[in-house]
Amino acid sequence: MASEVSKASDPANTPDSARTDVTSALLSGGTYRSLGEQRLSPKEERFERARRTVGFVLAPLIVGIFLLLPTGLEPNQHKLAAILLGVVVLWVCEPVPIPAGGLIGIALIVLLGVAPADEVLAPFGTSTVFVFIGAFILAQAMLRHGLAKRFAFRILSLPGVGKSAARVVWAFGLITVLLSAFITNTTTVAMLLPTAVGILGVIAELVRRHQSTNAPFDPLRLRIGVALLLMLAYGSSVGGLLTPIGSAPNLIGRAIIEDTTGTRISFLDWFLMALPLCLALFVVLAVVLLLLNRPELKRLSGIEEYVAQEREKLGTLSRAERNTLIAFTVTVGLWIAPGFVALIAGSESAAYDAVSQHLDEGIVAVFGAALLFFLPTNWSRREFTLTWTDASKIDWGTILLFGSGIIFGSLLESTKLAERIGQGAANALGLGTGIAILIFSVALAVLVSETTSNTAAAAVVVPILIPVAAQAGVDPFVPALAATFAVSLGFMLPVSTPQNAIVYGSGAVPITKMVRSGFAFDLLGIILVVLIMPATIALVGLG
Repeated sequence: MASEVSKASDPANTPDSARTDVTSALLSGGTYRSLGEQRLSPKEERFERARRTVGFVLAPLIVGIFLLLPTGLEPNQHKLAAILLGVVVLWVCEPVPIPAGGLIGIALIVLLGVAPADEVLAPFGTSTVFVFIGAFILAQAMLRHGLAKRFAFRILSLPGVGKSAARVVWAFGLITVLLSAFITNTTTVAMLLPTAVGILGVIAELVRRHQSTNAPFDPLRLRIGVALLLMLAYGSSVGGLLTPIGSAPNLIGRAIIEDTTGTRISFLDWFLMALPLCLALFVVLAVVLLLLNRPELKRLSGIEEYVAQEREKLGTLSRAERNTLIAFTVTVGLWIAPGFVALIAGSESAAYDAVSQHLDEGIVAVFGAALLFFLPTNWSRREFTLTWTDASKIDWGTILLFGSGIIFGSLLESTKLAERIGQGAANALGLGTGIAILIFSVALAVLVSETTSNTAAAAVVVPILIPVAAQAGVDPFVPALAATFAVSLGFMLPVSTPQNAIVYGSGAVPITKMVRSGFAFDLLGIILVVLIMPATIALVGLG
């Protein structure tokens, strides 16, 4: 069995179809899969079936029981709280696809009379939803035409990167962080996973050669494999914090904070606030993973040759890649333009107001995506960079989930249920100081994100924390923004984030290693957010 696994892990012996399964699945838009669409062991299948069955029973039971309880809440608050509890169960247990759970909650909100349909559905038309649509279409083009993969190999081909296991881990982390700042975390990990497995196969062969002939060998249980693949999963979450569009919770948290506090957070402001934290998290992440999962070999040979061969296969930039790069560059340039105008003319200037008004991030995103349908790859045949068939396969489920999260966040605010919950939490815990509220905010965000999607966590946690801070007489901007960052720090379990699930599904990351590494990074992440965020927010001049 060991020899068979070894062959399967060697990129030279792995069929192209096997190595591109993740990419093919991603291009199909099938993010939220049923049990029949997944490859599970008998034990995993029993667990998943039990988890989903519990959700089918528990979700309606919780809603019904809570509706009958005398809570002292106003009728609309009471019904919204019951629905939200049921939806959280649907999100955690996944008896139905996660986006469908959000849609069920939206339907119940209208059916039970919490709010009228037009008011409930209004957030689906907000600019931030179109940011996601445009960004997903751009990411689809980068993935389909191999531009992001080319970028990854370019970094790995830098002198000296392939000479040691630690440098490979650092390099892959850097690639992941940079890519996930502009395309979704899940897309980044799914795209880079085949490359990581290919390089792991080369390392596995080197490790096998250094062992005695009769020694047991399993390439899927290498410590370097755990470090490399967890760096992909966790690094994408770190990189996703770098820009507002890097991760769905960023957009949700920013929208709620801007609506509640009236303070606008530009693309550049966000980047400047996040950069020190992301750098610190990246360094700590690499150190933690390499300490807890020490590579079997320090020095490597063969990685540089593998990367060179793969780059040679890619050849020169294709017309489709050039067009995708143009669209991507134009989009990012227009996104950051208002921030540069603010630096030169000031955020209170007429020039900044005019540029910000015309360069709305949602409009810029769909404009950049639209360029892909105008830039030709073969004019004589009227072929363009992206077809609508390709674009239609973006992850609409995540867009629906994002819209659902915004809806719940908006209703928590408009019904003042978040304020009631916040006041209750502040009184029960005695949160009276800014530092206590900040620590509570970050810890709560991480805890919730471990058990449900970070998108849902942002929609639930951030609206609750704002009235908690207000109740204590503390400016809510800092704890709410810190919580927005902290909901991306769910690292312990495969269900915490899709990227965790992807690398866990590779078979090279045992659950015990994920829990141990994730727990350590959760704790250190909480400390870094609490220490760094207040300072960077003050330096940017917000809050």
